[in-house]
Amino acid sequence: MLRTILILLILPFPNTAYSAQECVVLLHGLARTENSMEKLAKSLSKENYHVINYGYPSTEYDIETLAKTHIPLAIEKCDSAKKINFVTHSMGAIILRQYLKHNEIEKLHRVVMLGPPNKGSQVVDNLRNMPGFKLINGPAGIQLGTTENDIPSSLGPVKGEVEVGIIAGTKTINLMLSLFLPNPDDGKVSVENTNLEVMKEHISIKVSHTFLMKNKLVISKVLLFLSNGTFSTGSE
Repeated sequence: MLRTILILLILPFPNTAYSAQECVVLLHGLARTENSMEKLAKSLSKENYHVINYGYPSTEYDIETLAKTHIPLAIEKCDSAKKINFVTHSMGAIILRQYLKHNEIEKLHRVVMLGPPNKGSQVVDNLRNMPGFKLINGPAGIQLGTTENDIPSSLGPVKGEVEVGIIAGTKTINLMLSLFLPNPDDGKVSVENTNLEVMKEHISIKVSHTFLMKNKLVISKVLLFLSNGTFSTGSE
């Protein structure tokens, strides 16, 4: 018995204090799943964040329904965390902003948006009426254009004291879609349209829209912003 107690005393205990303090909710983009955010989730978990890699049916409902239904469910999973952060990819940012337009998130701390169509995408403007576009992208997909009738145009600044950092991509692997976009772009969204009127920092990295959340440099910048509220290391 004494030997067992001694062994338990010298074994290293997991560092759960920080994870209990801060939760990070990951929201994937349109027509993707939580699997697309798994590499980022693992990196955040190694830093002892309480990570919620949340999957939602992005192509089945409109943006209003997705926001109203799924943001509260994701937040619930943060349990008793003292701070709640979000890292979003693409449409995930619009889902979050739609929710924040009508609701407050208690303890919301920092948000990092990867390739967000904050001002919509000209790709949607040009292709939404094409046969098959809605079938593939769903009701939410056709709401992501740049006109005054589209959802991004109806969303104001993120409310509260939350710090928002945005990472835009500048590399495209879809030259056809890029024809619809002002340069520079990531193949789905122009760098200009990722901007918000109110944000703490905005940076661009040479990576395509599809792979933003898997890129090592992007992930390192996400970790920096969540930890320090800046993408800079101090030596840059």
